[in-house]
Amino acid sequence: MKYRQFWFFLIVALMLVAAILAGCGGGEATVEEQPAAAEEATPVEEAEAPAEEAAPDEEAAAQNVFVYAHPTSFPDLNPASSFSNDSLIMSNCYETLTFYNTPGSEEVLSPKLATSWETNEDNTEWTFTLREGVTFQDGEPFNAEAVKSAIESTMELGAGASYIWSPVESIDVIDEYTVKFTLSYPAPLDLIASAGYAAWIYSPKAYAEQGAEWFNEGNCAGTGPYKIDNYERGSRIVMSSNEDYWGGWSDGQFDTVVLQIVEDPVVRQQMIESGTADFTYDIPADNLEALDANNDVNVYINPGFQNLLGLLNNQKPPLDDPLVRQAISYAFPYEQFIQGVMGQRATQANGPIPAGLWGHSSDLFQYSYDLEKAADLLAEAGYPDGGFDLVYTFATGDLDEQQVGELWKAELAKLGINLEVQPMTWEAQWDLGKSDPQNAQDIFVMYWWPDYVSPISWLYSMFHTEDETLFNLAYYKNAEFDEMIDTADSISGSDREQATEMFIDAQKMLVDDAVAIFLYDVANTHLARTDIQGFVDNPAYPHVTFVYDLSR
Repeated sequence: MKYRQFWFFLIVALMLVAAILAGCGGGEATVEEQPAAAEEATPVEEAEAPAEEAAPDEEAAAQNVFVYAHPTSFPDLNPASSFSNDSLIMSNCYETLTFYNTPGSEEVLSPKLATSWETNEDNTEWTFTLREGVTFQDGEPFNAEAVKSAIESTMELGAGASYIWSPVESIDVIDEYTVKFTLSYPAPLDLIASAGYAAWIYSPKAYAEQGAEWFNEGNCAGTGPYKIDNYERGSRIVMSSNEDYWGGWSDGQFDTVVLQIVEDPVVRQQMIESGTADFTYDIPADNLEALDANNDVNVYINPGFQNLLGLLNNQKPPLDDPLVRQAISYAFPYEQFIQGVMGQRATQANGPIPAGLWGHSSDLFQYSYDLEKAADLLAEAGYPDGGFDLVYTFATGDLDEQQVGELWKAELAKLGINLEVQPMTWEAQWDLGKSDPQNAQDIFVMYWWPDYVSPISWLYSMFHTEDETLFNLAYYKNAEFDEMIDTADSISGSDREQATEMFIDAQKMLVDDAVAIFLYDVANTHLARTDIQGFVDNPAYPHVTFVYDLSR
C-alpha cells in the first residue's frame, strides 16, 4: 500500500516539475563569491550507473527532482526554535553567517551570509561584514538590521538551541552591512554563527507579522536556495528553487526537492534501489553490502560527530538510585552488539562526547558487559531478584535502536528485570519525554549530534538542569555539574586547554552517576543514487543534504 503510494507521488512530482520548468527553469547566472568547495564524500564503491531510456519529458522532469526518503518527521519548522530533524529543511531554506567546513579542510569556517569577520584580542567583540545584494524569500532586504533582529528574536524566544547565543550582551548595527556583537565573556562567535540550529537568519517582517504558527504551516522566509511549496505534516514536504537566490543558478541543479517521510526501512531501501528516491539513510546494516554491490547505488560511510545514548530517568524509581543505573549499565553486551550488528558503523563510546571532537577523552571509564557485577549492585540497592519493569522508547523504524532494546531486554531478563521495548513516532516519543518524569519512560534512546561543534552542545542540551524539559530527558540535576560546564563554556574562546579539562571532568561526573548508557559513536552512513553528484558528508550537519550543491 505505502509502496504504491510512493510511485503515485513520484508521478505527481514529475508532473509538477514539468510545469515548473516551463515557467521558471534555472538560468546560467554565475555563482558569486562561493566558498571553496570541500572534497566530495567518498563512497564505499564508485560505480557507473547504466543508461536508461526514458521519454524526453519524463527524463527532463526526473533530472530536476531530488527525492530524499527521510526516516523521521519534522516537528518544528520555526527557524527560531527548530531543534530536531528539521535541520534538513532549515539548511535548504535558511542560511547562517558562517559555515563549518568538513574536517580536513584548509579553513575551519567559510563565509556564508557574512563575507568576513574579525574579533578583538580577548574575543569579546566580534564584527561581521555582510554579503550585499541578498534578499529574503518574502522580498525583504537582508542587512545588518535583519541579522540583529533575527538573532535577538531567537534569544528572546529562548527555545531550542538559543542558549548558543548566551555570551551575547548586545548587537549593534554599524552600517547597512556591518554588525557588531559585544559579549559578556570570551566565546568563539564565528563558530557559534555556523550552528545547524538557532543560527538561522530569517526575515524580521515575516517573523513579526506571521509568527511561529505561519512557519509551522509550511512557510519559509529565509535567504536560502529553496522555499517550501507544499507541506503535508507527517508525510512530505515539497520545495522549489528560489529564483532570486544570491548564489545564482546553473544548468543541472535541482528545481524541486521532495522530502518524503518513510519510517519503514525496507521501503526506504526499495525506493533507493528502484530510483524513486535519490538519497536516504538508516537502512538495515545487513543489507549494506548488497547495496554497495548495486551499480545504481553509492554507500557512503564516514566518521561523524554523532552518538547513540540511552538517557536514564534519574527522577523515577527504581532508576533514581545510581546503583540501579550502574547495574543496568553493566547488563548491556556492548562489544557483542557492535561487532555483530554495527560493524564498521560504530565504536563503543567513551562518555557523551564522540571521538574526533575536542573535549573527547578516551580515558573515561567504560562500562562493560558483566552480569555478575550487575547482580551485586542490584542486591546492594535492595533488588536481589530484580522484580521491576522498565519502559524503553525508541523511534519507529530505527532497526539499530530496536535491536539495542531487544538484546538489552534479553540480558535484563536474566536479572529478573522486564524491559518493555516500545516503538514510537519521534513526536510521540519526545512528547512523552517532555511530560512529568514520574509518568515518562524509564529509558529514552536517541542520537545526538551538534548544534555547533563544541562539547557544550552535548553537555548543556542533555544534562544541564532544566526547569522545563526539552532534551534533558535523563532529568538530571546537579548544580556542581552545571557550574562546571557553564564555566568551561565561558573560557572556551580564551583558554581552550583549560576548558577541555573542565569538560572532561564534567563527563566523569556523568559516568560516575550513570545518568545514561553511552552506547556507541556512530559513523555517518548514507545512500545515494550513483548519478547524484556533489554530495559532501559534513559531520557538523548530520543527515543534511545541501541540495543546491548537488546535480544529476
